[in-house]
Amino acid sequence: MADLKLARLPDRTPVKLTIVITPDLQSALQAYASVYAITYGAEEPIGELIPAMLSAFLDSDRAFVQARATAARGSK
Repeated sequence: MADLKLARLPDRTPVKLTIVITPDLQSALQAYASVYAITYGAEEPIGELIPAMLSAFLDSDRAFVQARATAARGSK
């Protein structure tokens, strides 16, 4: 088998998740979407922003990143 530089692509099947949020969080998300639209000149639905926001949050949480890496090393 060839030793390709590109690893096998991960599963990209979308997963639908339904959550319940507080009115305060809904208001904050709407405000964020408004600031986003002003900043980038393009309106995006809140539902499109949330996955990117969650990814950015998880990527910036050092303790989580470290714990996840440790767990991955332990499972090999």
